[in-house]
Amino acid sequence: MQYFQHIIIGLRQMFNKIKNSFNLIKNMGGRYIAFRSKYEILRKTGLLKKRFPVNTPDTTFFTLEQWKSHGGAFFFNSKEELTFSKQPSAILGGRFADYQNGKMFFFNSLEFNIGRNYDWVTNPDSGFKYDITKHWTEIADYSKEAGDIKFVWEKSRFSFLYDIIRYDYHFEADCSKMVFDEILSWIDSNPVNRGPNYRCSQEISLRVLNWTFALYYYKNSPALSAAVFHKIQHAIYWQIHHVYHNINFSRIAVRNNHAITETLTLYLAGVMFPFVDDFKKWGLKGKKWFQEEIAYQIYPDGTFLQFSMNYHRVVVQLLTWGIRLAELNNQKYSDVVYDRARQSLKFLRVCMDDATGWLPNYGANDGALFFKLNDSHYRDYRCQLNALANVLNIDAGIETVTEDNWWYGGVQKAIQVINLNASTYTFTIGGYYIIREKDTITLLRCGNHKDRPSQADNLHLDVWYKGRNIFIDGGSYKYNTDTETLKYFMGTQSHNTVMVNGHDQMLKGSRFIWYDWTQCINAEVKETDDAYTFTGTIAAFTYINKDITHTRTVIKYKHQPHWVIKDELNGLPDNSRCEQLWHFFNSEADNIQIQANINGELVNSEKSHTEYSELYAQKQQITQLKFNFVASITTTVNLIEK
Repeated sequence: MQYFQHIIIGLRQMFNKIKNSFNLIKNMGGRYIAFRSKYEILRKTGLLKKRFPVNTPDTTFFTLEQWKSHGGAFFFNSKEELTFSKQPSAILGGRFADYQNGKMFFFNSLEFNIGRNYDWVTNPDSGFKYDITKHWTEIADYSKEAGDIKFVWEKSRFSFLYDIIRYDYHFEADCSKMVFDEILSWIDSNPVNRGPNYRCSQEISLRVLNWTFALYYYKNSPALSAAVFHKIQHAIYWQIHHVYHNINFSRIAVRNNHAITETLTLYLAGVMFPFVDDFKKWGLKGKKWFQEEIAYQIYPDGTFLQFSMNYHRVVVQLLTWGIRLAELNNQKYSDVVYDRARQSLKFLRVCMDDATGWLPNYGANDGALFFKLNDSHYRDYRCQLNALANVLNIDAGIETVTEDNWWYGGVQKAIQVINLNASTYTFTIGGYYIIREKDTITLLRCGNHKDRPSQADNLHLDVWYKGRNIFIDGGSYKYNTDTETLKYFMGTQSHNTVMVNGHDQMLKGSRFIWYDWTQCINAEVKETDDAYTFTGTIAAFTYINKDITHTRTVIKYKHQPHWVIKDELNGLPDNSRCEQLWHFFNSEADNIQIQANINGELVNSEKSHTEYSELYAQKQQITQLKFNFVASITTTVNLIEK
């Protein structure tokens, strides 16, 4: 009997693997599967390595004088050209002092003391040191021993240069030698196509863009000698070479903000360094691919295929660079780029809390903010949205003229205005439904997935009141941590929605893979004299039973911090147990009155503590409230005035 049980278990496991494989093919498409399979074969056989040479000859691709005379137009021509007012803030002075003392803020929030002689390949979180002699194709993205590779990539993307350059400008210092010493240190420590810092083409692209910003700022500095420039131009060439020859990985296997970053960098390399024949050729293709990625990844309603507020802001910054630099160099994109930029701006602005500039902590969030040109908090989106609005000649309803605008070339006169006078906004393609009033923002996600979701969070409800995020999204924490932590932050449990028998809405695969994607069946928002009512239905938990649906109705009473939420599930297997989950800060516990009932009878709640990650690689304790029910539950929420 035991023998036959083992056979049955084995057959069941085999069946599930086959089923999940077909599910993956259905979700991701045959092109993705074929590319990933071929790519892995090339990598494991060493054939991929041949595309990316090491021990590259010491070639001069372009000289300092050639670049100074014939380089493309940038946001500014040099440090000396900038004339906007200097504001030497204590925040900026403190960050610069930290840098001088060997401290650095990773992911725009987490401080590490890495010293002034950092080797560029040691993970400060795990202490693991990568082997710099290994070809990048032999470096693993995910390793328990190495820890999260993003800790190694963080300084190597050179976003920290903006603190130094801004300090240089506002405090009237000369930090040019400091900046070029850092760049040369990286070049000397990272041989071409070796080690972890050549593993990701997006990180390479960001490094080139940030070096380019520094080159233009210090164009007239004595520290930028012909010898220094020679080393930098050599490194720039081979990094762009790497991005171009690995571009299909991001365009087919990844297809998210990585592909937008890399294709834009290829285009801008041709614009900034037009006298390099390879850059001109790769730049033309980069522009074509960038337009295609924008058209595909940003949906016509302005929402973004990664279903992440922060990754959408990443794209906003890339659009700001791309549109402004094309304009300065008398070039244009296809109309779809400008349209999707405008629609993106509107979507994110509608989701933004006016009092703080913050957006919901919704979707994957790795702390990315590549071009930070201000002193504002990482969660404050106003600076980046205002910069894109300025480039597009749009009034986004953001009163403060932020420093970013001046770095990108000054303030332009707005010829369009984003209408924020409505009370309800629907973004049906991405699946976002927002109710905006003077004191409240009510945001629901009820979406289809033609592109892969990273979190199992459909029908999540986010509530803001007077600048406070009341019902919160759990965040992301880390992309490389233990399985249970990954499951919590990426899964349904960290969101304000419903679980069935403790299961996620979708079946978890490895890393960023989900099977049995949730899909929206219908959704709408209606207005009456005294309330707004959202109703949405999704197909979810279909790996438990293919006929399960979840309908959520949210009534928001006008001009009151008062909501009624009803969850109904159909198609459940017998003896199923459902859980309605709510997450809020411990400090808000006394400000929230929440009651649930089933068929008119009150239901007791289960209160516990769980985790919240507002900033990447950091987490804190918050309150989770859970109501158990069978198929239907109605919850009433009132917020108490502070």
